[in-house]
Amino acid sequence: MSTVPVFARHRARLVANGEDLSAKAPWPLSLKIGVGVVGLFAVVAVVSSFWTPYPPMQPATGAFLAPPSWAHPFGTDAVGADIFSRAFAATHTDVGITVAVVALALFTGTVWGSLVGFYGGWADALTMRVLQTVQAFPALLLAMLVISALGRAVLDVILVVALIPLPDYVRLARAEIMTKKNWQFAEAARMIGRRPAGVLFRHLVPNSMRPLLANAGINASWVVATVGGLGFLGLGIQPGSAEWGSMIAGGESDIVSGVWWPCFFPGLAIFLLAYAFHLIGDALTDADINRRR
Repeated sequence: MSTVPVFARHRARLVANGEDLSAKAPWPLSLKIGVGVVGLFAVVAVVSSFWTPYPPMQPATGAFLAPPSWAHPFGTDAVGADIFSRAFAATHTDVGITVAVVALALFTGTVWGSLVGFYGGWADALTMRVLQTVQAFPALLLAMLVISALGRAVLDVILVVALIPLPDYVRLARAEIMTKKNWQFAEAARMIGRRPAGVLFRHLVPNSMRPLLANAGINASWVVATVGGLGFLGLGIQPGSAEWGSMIAGGESDIVSGVWWPCFFPGLAIFLLAYAFHLIGDALTDADINRRR
């Protein structure tokens, strides 16, 4: 009978078959928590699009500034609107904007950075100058200036906020492609007749996505906080819409009177969602670092 442990023989079989052992590793606890919290917010976002306990913007659903109770679990605000319903409905807005911003920045930055990293030349040099110009401005200040000029529609907010982290995705994709474009698997693809675009998008880009996805998780945490900050400053989506940052701004003046609930619950939602995305990004970053060792 073989003295090699069963798990060692199984590991050797996976290596012989060319399988990625890192994909077989169990998820770390931080990643499970992050995915679970984000999944919960996603469910709430879907449900809130067609149901809330009270109409989110309806005033006088209860007494003005009533504390949390069975009828109003998060209390009411200065006009008597139910805070739970507003925060519930705002999940649809904030989660939707965050996903759209990260998806847009990730896709655009990956394609742009991969092209300039693969082909190089004057396009690469021009790209680096443009990115340096964009990153020379403070992120929040740049977002405030552009939104003030363009307007506060949801699409405008998405485009502006996606512009801020775009240079990071471009730089990261460029670095990954420049590092790997002369590796053996890329050379093998060229030898069997793959065209340059096929080598890039069928081989190099899929093998460069791990660090980009890890960056997307960290970036999503920043997006949640930035969208909330813009709403707090009155530069988010159109006034009158349910959004966590604007809810905090609406209850700010009542904090000195001991009325904490109009600000606390929207702020807690921002913190939990941002921290969950951070946990996901941090876990993916650690996994990518361990894979490279």
